[in-house]
This record gives sequence, structure tokens and C-alpha cells, in this order.
Amino acid sequence: MSERVYPASVDVAIVGSGPAGAAYARILSERAPDASIAMFEVGPTVSDPPGAHVKNIADADERARAQMRSEGPHASEGGERVGGIVKTAQRRARPGTFLLEDGYQAEGEDGLPAAAMSSNVGGMGAHWTAACPRPGGSERIDFIDDLDELLDEGDRLLGVTTDAFDGSPFGDLVRERLAAAVDEGRVAATRVQRMPLAVHRRDDGRLEWSGSDVVLGDVTRANPNFALHDESLVTRVLVESGRAVGVEVRDLRSGETHDVRARFVVVAADALRTPQLLWASGIRPDALGRYLNDQAQIVFAARLRDVPDLETDVPADGTLSEYSGVSWVPFTDDVPFHGQVMQLDASPVALAEDDPAKPGEIVGLGFFCAKDLQREDRVAFDDEERDPYGLPAMRIHYRLTDHDRAVMDRARTEIVRLGAAVGEPLDPRPFTMPLGASLHYQGSTRMGLTDDGESVCDPDSRVWSVPGLYVAGNGVIPTSTACNPTLTNVALAVRGARSIAIELASV
Repeated sequence: MSERVYPASVDVAIVGSGPAGAAYARILSERAPDASIAMFEVGPTVSDPPGAHVKNIADADERARAQMRSEGPHASEGGERVGGIVKTAQRRARPGTFLLEDGYQAEGEDGLPAAAMSSNVGGMGAHWTAACPRPGGSERIDFIDDLDELLDEGDRLLGVTTDAFDGSPFGDLVRERLAAAVDEGRVAATRVQRMPLAVHRRDDGRLEWSGSDVVLGDVTRANPNFALHDESLVTRVLVESGRAVGVEVRDLRSGETHDVRARFVVVAADALRTPQLLWASGIRPDALGRYLNDQAQIVFAARLRDVPDLETDVPADGTLSEYSGVSWVPFTDDVPFHGQVMQLDASPVALAEDDPAKPGEIVGLGFFCAKDLQREDRVAFDDEERDPYGLPAMRIHYRLTDHDRAVMDRARTEIVRLGAAVGEPLDPRPFTMPLGASLHYQGSTRMGLTDDGESVCDPDSRVWSVPGLYVAGNGVIPTSTACNPTLTNVALAVRGARSIAIELASV
């Protein structure tokens, strides 16, 4: 028998403990403190406090164990597997994530061979790069008239700063060289600048990276009406008379299944598993899983020219060195990719036996490309086959258009140009990551203004025609973006949580 007790009923049930789910819990704790909230996470707790970023784990072995435990239904505490299931160079997931075992590429299509997920308290928020750029131009959602105020709230919840790397000795040099190559003709908001990051510097000088623990904050942790249940698989949203009334949850420790009634249900699993759960629950609007989009990723490396000799060592805590910080080349509609430039390696990298690189000389450039949105790009579900969690198996349908390929070609040319602007390229050819490697999947539960079959939810993230049900996360974003989506998804979660708080107050 299970030693833990699930509630029979709550005001709000939240499925998923990533930044979006955590934002719902935080806003509700602030605005509806008497509301009872239960959060369910399929994965284990891997960090302290729960949901903290694994980069904050100082011990490298302990950090690796936390990553391994996040790698889904086949996760383990040891072994040589890094980044979930590893099959080929094109099928390698990052540490802390796991790949789709199959169904990632339909015959004759491009697919998403590197599509990956995390299962742990904090979700991908325990493993992400913490980049929080704001959307610009066509990335913005034009029917959300309070978007900027919501993004401000997202900054607050995530703890976004731009000064954590101000002491980096090469940061200004990198930005000056990038600006000389990029800024002409751009408005101030789209010029080269420091990357907004969900990170701050502690009093002892170490960096503290934000995870869902920061989003939850002290107010949620101190809320006696909030409870987080890890290793708890939600298998179905309960629907009665067309309304969401709770969730069916399986205790993965005991195998027991429980029904938890709720006045409101928020599904914040991720852009692949949120539509999967709705499908498994018989909630199947026309747009469910459709308009799936990834950001094609191009990477390049260069050795900085003429860097000064440093008199002192530069801090490096085992996760990121601090020579160059993180710089941002914003997306524009004319240049439809977003760039980030950061330190590639803290240690001396031997370029040749007689010409070693100084620490900090090697920087990496990464471009993310906006996708040409297509209705047929989608995650579908197989009612006959089951995934390792026992839910309908995912089947990815995804194609690059001629426009997508042209944008990627432009990005490859531009990243080489910028690499040459800051230094000497290590290799004249940029590398195109396998599709899905960005981990920035969006659109699968997209919001819209009307229930016209092209969206899953309204501007408050309420699922059309299913009162009481909300969706959250990157999948809600309806626009084609190149910027990292977490800040936007948290901003939209703030709007949804406020809507629930208002409804709770009106009863």
C-alpha cells in the first residue's frame, strides 16, 4: 500500500511541475491563498529544494545522478548512458532528457529525430539554459494586449537579470565586435545586448540558476493549501457533462490509481505530453497537436582575436565558465533567427600542439530559426500502441518547407560572418543540429481568438468547449518564434492563473 495520501478533491489540479505549472501555483498562492492546489509530476524529485536547477548542484557526481534520474521511464542512477536513449549521433539527447523511442519520423518526412523530454520535479526548468529573451516583431502575440505587463511578471517569477556576468572579462569585447557587424539599421531593442537570463549571483559569488523552485517561491512553499506529488502519473483528465472535474492519477511507487476531483485542471506537461494527455482523455479538438513547431538550430565556434592576458583566474563552477557571459543577437522579421553567443570551453583547448588556446578564447555561436507554420506539422497519437508510461504512443509528422530551408541557409551564412567578426573560426562550416535538438517545441495546444478549429484554447488558456480545463507551456504559443520560449510561456501562464483566481473569487 502507498504510504502517501492523495487528496480526494482540490480547487485546482496542476499536471506538470515545470515553469508554467509552477507559475500557476505561484499566482494562485498570491491571489487566491485559500484555494487548495495539488501539483502532480510523473518524475522524481532530483534537487533540493524541489524543482531547483541541477546546475546549482555543486558536486559533479551528484549533478550527474540528478540528470540520470530525470531521463524518463528508463531512468537509472548509474551506467554510461548520458542524455537518455543514445543510438546515433543524430539521436543523442542532452543530459537530463530522454528521446522518443520511436514515432519521431514518418516515412518521407523530416521528423524530429532529436525530440526529447524530461521527467522530474521542475521539468525542463531543472536543465534549461535559462535564456529569457523577449519576443519581438512577428514573434509577439498580437491579440494579447497586456503582453508586456505579463512578460514583466514572467521576469519577476523567473528572477530574470542581465547583470550576472558583468564581471566577465571578454563580454564587452564580444558584444562590441558583434555590434559592429549587426547593429546598423536596427532599433535599440534589436541591437546586440546582454542576454536576459534567469540567474543571479549569490553573496558568496556563485551563480544561482532559476528552476521551478524560483518560480514557486517562498509564498507557494509556505502555502498550507499547496501540495506537490512527485512520481505521480496523471493518466486522464476526468470529464463529466462536458466539464473537467479532476484527474485520474497513478502512484508510481505503489501502482495504485486515484481519482482527484478538482474545480479546475491545468495541464502543463510539455508541448508533446500535454496534447497526449488530452487525447488520452477523449478531449480531441481539431487543432490538438497541430502547428507543432521546432526551431532549427545552427551552431558555430570561433577563437577570439587579440584577447588580453588575464592576471587572475576566471570563476568556473563546473557548469559554465564566465569569460564571455552570454550575448544576444535578437530576432527581427528581416533577419528571422535569434542568436546567442557564450563561452564554449573554460579549459585550454589545444587547436594545435604548438598553438594552444588560452582559457576563454573559444566562444560558441548558436542561431535558432523561426519555423514556417503548417497545420500538418503535428504530434498525433496511436490508440493501439502505448508508450512506456502506458499512454497513447506519439507519432511525429514534420516537414521543412522551402522557406524553412532558405532561412536555415541564411542562418548558416550569417553565423559564419559573425564568427569571423569576433574571431577566427575553428571550422569554416557551421553545424546544423538534428531537428528537435532545440527543445523549444511549440504550437501543439496553441491559443487563438476564436474556436475556429485552428486553436485549442482561448487567450486565457482555457480549452475551447471544456469548461474548467486549462493548458500551459510552450505548446500554447501560437506564433512562429526564434527566441527561447520559456519567458513567453510563463507570461501566458500568469494570464491563465489570474483567470482562475477571478473565477474562484466569484463563487
